[in-house]
Amino acid sequence: MAGLYIHIPFCRSRCIYCGFYSTTGLALRQRYVDAVCREMKLRSEWRAAKGERLQIETVYLGGGTPSQLTTDQLRQLFIYINKVYPLTSQEITIEVNPDDMTAEYATTLQQLGINRVSMGAQTFDEDRLHFLNRRHTAAQVSEAVSLLRQAGIRNISIDLMYGFPGETLSDWDADITRALALDVEHISCYCLMYEEGTPLYRLLQQGKVAETDEEQERLMYYHLIERLEAAGYEHYEISNFARPGFRSRHNSSYWDLTPYIGLGAAAHSFDGNSRRRWNVSDISLYIEGIEGGQPCFEQELLDDDTRYNDTMTVALRTRNGLDLNTLSEHNRNYCLSEARHYISDGLLNLQNNHLSLTKPGLFVSDMIISDLMLI
Repeated sequence: MAGLYIHIPFCRSRCIYCGFYSTTGLALRQRYVDAVCREMKLRSEWRAAKGERLQIETVYLGGGTPSQLTTDQLRQLFIYINKVYPLTSQEITIEVNPDDMTAEYATTLQQLGINRVSMGAQTFDEDRLHFLNRRHTAAQVSEAVSLLRQAGIRNISIDLMYGFPGETLSDWDADITRALALDVEHISCYCLMYEEGTPLYRLLQQGKVAETDEEQERLMYYHLIERLEAAGYEHYEISNFARPGFRSRHNSSYWDLTPYIGLGAAAHSFDGNSRRRWNVSDISLYIEGIEGGQPCFEQELLDDDTRYNDTMTVALRTRNGLDLNTLSEHNRNYCLSEARHYISDGLLNLQNNHLSLTKPGLFVSDMIISDLMLI
């Protein structure tokens, strides 16, 4: 089993916080789609030559903004996906912007077999949407959800952000209330991050905005957990909440270290064991390489220490936690030695040979995970 990720880097405009590879060069969309289709074919031929065969269980179109592709370009992609990777998957996801959604577009998604839509709402406050340089309005989020429901999409996820400059707990509670009113199956929530190289980071450096203090972020995070769990959502990963039966299967495969194939500029792949590769983060170089039959990518072989660190990074993010039986004796002993004081402090829980974050540990998860990793 494996996952298939296709990176669609196009955006009509850039959000000030985004650190993902993207471009506003929409004129390249058709050449890019042609290149992705050709990359599918090339990589399938390489695997066939080595006697490898992968069964695709999940498909995820991420970005960027995949809904910036036309319906014809989406159809072309799915013709090739079905040709190269006959779909036996039960989860096919596309990321969309609310203002891209029309009745025709929603119907096309359903006809192509897309059964899960992830939508970037971020906030329902118009001033904060403007601050982020988001294109949509708050009203367009509910309109898009309605159009998707009418088209037969029964698995919808929305993204929310908290920790805006000047945001109060009451402001955040209002956003949560608006999100719950949509009655979607999945909600992902992230604290606003100031990533180096982004316009938001430059505003911070210039003193034009100030980060939310840590105690306020903690209160917002715990309030989020309390409200979503009370509404029937399962908190199954640090930032993710789902109705029963609606966890993101594709994202869960990353946290379970399931193999995945990444297609498109800047996309990463992992064989589930010891090899990672990633395509060049430059759309022109990516297209030219594929068109010339020489894809531009780098790869690395993972040693035991790197695999341990990878496992630590993803497994502890989940509700299930880390199964210590999957570690070598040396790494298991090291992990338990480093974890001992966190267990004593009530930040980690050790039960049935599984190590997992407690509720107080969730908020300081980055520190804990970092301390458990091999230097």
